Amino acid sequence: MIHSIAPVARTAGGSILESASRYRTLFDLSPVAVYAIDTTGVITEFNDNAAELWGRRPNLGDTDEVFCGSLRLFRPDGSAMPHNMTPMAMVVDGNLPECRDTEVVIERPDGSRIHVIVNIVPLTDADGVITGAINCFYDITEISRMAQKLRDSSADLVDLHQRKDEFIAMLSHELRNPLAPIAMAAQLLGQQPNQTPVQRKATAIIDRQIGKLTHLIGDLMEMSRITSGKIHLKRSRIAMNSVVTSAVETAIGLIDERHHKLVIAMPTNAIWMHVDSNRIEQVIVNLLTNAAKYMSQGGNIWLTCALEGDTFVLSVKDSGIGIDDTLLPHVFELFSQATSSLDRSEGGLGIGLSLVQKLVQLHGGTISVTSELGVGSEFIMRLPAEAGNHATALSEVALPEHATGTVRRIMIVEDNVDMANILEILLQMHDVKVLHDGAQVLEEALRFRPDLMLMDIGLPGLDGYAVARQIRSEPSLQNTVLVSMTGYGQEADRHLSQEAGFNHHLLKPAKLADIEKIIAALV
Repeated sequence: MIHSIAPVARTAGGSILESASRYRTLFDLSPVAVYAIDTTGVITEFNDNAAELWGRRPNLGDTDEVFCGSLRLFRPDGSAMPHNMTPMAMVVDGNLPECRDTEVVIERPDGSRIHVIVNIVPLTDADGVITGAINCFYDITEISRMAQKLRDSSADLVDLHQRKDEFIAMLSHELRNPLAPIAMAAQLLGQQPNQTPVQRKATAIIDRQIGKLTHLIGDLMEMSRITSGKIHLKRSRIAMNSVVTSAVETAIGLIDERHHKLVIAMPTNAIWMHVDSNRIEQVIVNLLTNAAKYMSQGGNIWLTCALEGDTFVLSVKDSGIGIDDTLLPHVFELFSQATSSLDRSEGGLGIGLSLVQKLVQLHGGTISVTSELGVGSEFIMRLPAEAGNHATALSEVALPEHATGTVRRIMIVEDNVDMANILEILLQMHDVKVLHDGAQVLEEALRFRPDLMLMDIGLPGLDGYAVARQIRSEPSLQNTVLVSMTGYGQEADRHLSQEAGFNHHLLKPAKLADIEKIIAALV
């Protein structure tokens, strides 16, 4: 309902009355709050929406309430706004021609505050003299609150991002401190004369695992430097052939461990470039290890280098599992990974390919990927080469494949090759057979008839639960004792092991004494 103290004059034709009636109807039915004042600031009319937002119903014509004087007004920054400095007063006084979309904070009689947007225009007579003003305003309190929360959240995210970078840098540094003496101690062990085959094998395992940790920490450090803008390239003129060779030497350990075949095709002459050789070597290592990790054992990797005009082109192609179409557009994003599963043999932090892209881009180059599920993937790096290089024929070298593990009496099913080797060494007094893929277990178990099986849960092919159910379905293997050795140690995981048919559940790293007790109980 409209509230007004202004009488309405009648004319013979009734046009003024009709106009006033329409005005009052629009005034009253307006979806926003509306009120009007005269030149002294006294409220002359208001609608119900205005009273609701004010939290009070003013006394029309009350000179003690000029410019809504019973309410305290504030600017958006929280500073007080004197009534004679309000937008309404400024418009009535002629200091503002009008006021559009201005935010004002109103403190209501109960002490609550609301944020409103005001739109004010002056009211004039036939001569253009200002007779008052009318204000249409609406509540934006919730919008204002959400905007402030968004600003606060943005500030928190910036702070969190900075803290994350600082933490990664600190973590990488602190991990290197204990890793350095371990690496030196491993080198010392390797230099000792008259080592037994077991000592040489154990030392080789330590060396490989140190290499993996070093590579992971290096990636963390590089990503931290890049995101914080602290990375600086140390370019020099170098033959890319030597960089590629060095990268292959670094990655060959994992490639051999996974029993892959690597074929390298390189130009017969040197390709000269101005690059940071350490960074580009890191890129190639990451591409090779990425190919080796995401491929079942015994796969193929092709590393090809060529010169196309003044562009050096390096391709790493594999015969692996490929990349899902939904993941393919995001493979170079930080922390991007395929859906996690029990099989963590292909794990990682999801930073390697993001690091590759950023390092290539810092060199003014590009990196792209094509892939097909079940067929494999190909990553192609393009870098600007030194002018004057000449393309020549490619020479191809294939690295030899390696033999698989030997057959023993106790069956070890473990996709981590180093873990399987350690167990094989510790149990060398028994007959041991080592397998790395869950899909092979049943066939080999029927042939080998093990008394004991030490089995990981997160296996490629079939997981340990599925393998255990297969074993338990075979009458000839009913007496085989199944031991799960896994990193999954919750009560629910133990229950799943029992349901699948495991007799024992050992949490990694398992103690040799616990394994020996189980073996002793077989006798």
